[in-house]
Amino acid sequence: MKKIIIIDGGPRKTFNTASMLKKFAEGANSVSEKIEVKYYRLYDIDYKGCMSCLACKIKGKAVNVCKFKDALTPILEEIAEADGLVLGSPNYFGEISGQMRAFLERLAFPWLSYNDYSNTAPKRMPVVLIETQNGTKEYNNCNGYGTMEYCISQALGEPEKLIAYNTYQVKNYNNYELAGFSEEAKRQYRDAHWEDDLQQAYNAGKRMAEKINK
Repeated sequence: MKKIIIIDGGPRKTFNTASMLKKFAEGANSVSEKIEVKYYRLYDIDYKGCMSCLACKIKGKAVNVCKFKDALTPILEEIAEADGLVLGSPNYFGEISGQMRAFLERLAFPWLSYNDYSNTAPKRMPVVLIETQNGTKEYNNCNGYGTMEYCISQALGEPEKLIAYNTYQVKNYNNYELAGFSEEAKRQYRDAHWEDDLQQAYNAGKRMAEKINK
């Protein structure tokens, strides 16, 4: 059976990033029962970023899957055999969440050769990067996945990227010190764009599954 792995790098189980990823899963599941879609939420996993042990680069024993053993290890091993990968994260201070960054260190560092600086994953596969952020499209100056996006494109293939802009930060702005934002303007933008953002995620899931199912 073919397999798509979804990695949720957001802290909230039912908010923007989780909603986009669940729609992606719905789209993928609509294509074929022969494709398994597995969902992992990084905030539920006890793991660390790269430990700089260099066990992946020992002479004669170099590997392209992280050798450090913790709760993330079986997921990294599963990704190495998967047929599609989806990464989703909110944007914090212009970048992906700390949990996603730590995950990507563990995922991508073993791919990088310090002999010739090539990037080689166990297998190439379609990748979708999903990002949700408070910033608007017009005033967005964030790096998001940044250099990690380059590593992914070199090792796995050019990723498709979806960004949901100007997302709701909370359900009720009256309960928080967020006077710098207009809830009315946020609501108007959300009413105009959020369903389309979700549909784009659904369509991306469908496209990936159709590509894998060929």
